[in-house]
Amino acid sequence: MNIQNAIKEGSKILKYHNCKTPLLDSEIIMSKIICKDRYFITLNPYLVIKKNDLNNFKKLIEKRSKGNPISYLIGSKSFWKNDFEVNSNVLIPRPDTELIIEETLKLSKYRNKLKILVIGVGSGCILLSLLNEKKNFYGVGIDISKKCIDLSKKNSFKLNLDKRAKFFKSNVDNFNYGKYDLIISNPPYIKKFDLKYLDKDVVNFEPKLALNGGLDGLSEIRKVINKSSELIKTNGKLILEIGFNQKEKVKNILIKKGFYINRVLKDLAKNDRCIIGTKI
Repeated sequence: MNIQNAIKEGSKILKYHNCKTPLLDSEIIMSKIICKDRYFITLNPYLVIKKNDLNNFKKLIEKRSKGNPISYLIGSKSFWKNDFEVNSNVLIPRPDTELIIEETLKLSKYRNKLKILVIGVGSGCILLSLLNEKKNFYGVGIDISKKCIDLSKKNSFKLNLDKRAKFFKSNVDNFNYGKYDLIISNPPYIKKFDLKYLDKDVVNFEPKLALNGGLDGLSEIRKVINKSSELIKTNGKLILEIGFNQKEKVKNILIKKGFYINRVLKDLAKNDRCIIGTKI
């Protein structure tokens, strides 16, 4: 079977199973299997695929048809300016989270040095993207999952950032290492009983630990704010990703912990997504 026919067949299967982007996903899976980019696929539609490659392609199509996220199947996700290795132990980086990178770069435009802490580091994409942009910045990432820490370290080595990034397995309550100019967190903020309403690709495959924000969706946010108030320097900034309907409640928690609210950022869908506060 040639590339074109295999992709058509894969796309047809994915469409039948209500995949939102069947052709694109089929092409991405093919690229992964034959180790070529999509440009190569476009230029070589009639190239016959090796039997082993075709079998592996069909296996991944079957997994995708059951909702397994494309990023887990190919083992990577593009975020900001780089591809990050991901697996089912970490939350898949979202385009909306790039808002954090944009805003941090604006806030630090005239800063030569900055010490950053990322709480809930996951794949390391936020911290490593910032360190890659700013050569004199240093950072620490913490996560309750050792598998996340291992993956973050791996991504830091790939980007040659291992000398400026440290990673620790720790829950936020017990972390007491250093003081920081900037703290960033994208904590779990979905209400426990709302998890079932998420897309099946998310709720069935991405780690619940990175999604479940407790009964009111704010339990992890409270922990992050409490610890940040201790670890952040005076006039330091806290950037916190939140749920679309959590703005007022989170602002109140921040104010009680000595933060001045600078601004609230909206995501690509115009929903409230990030709160920026300054420790006063």
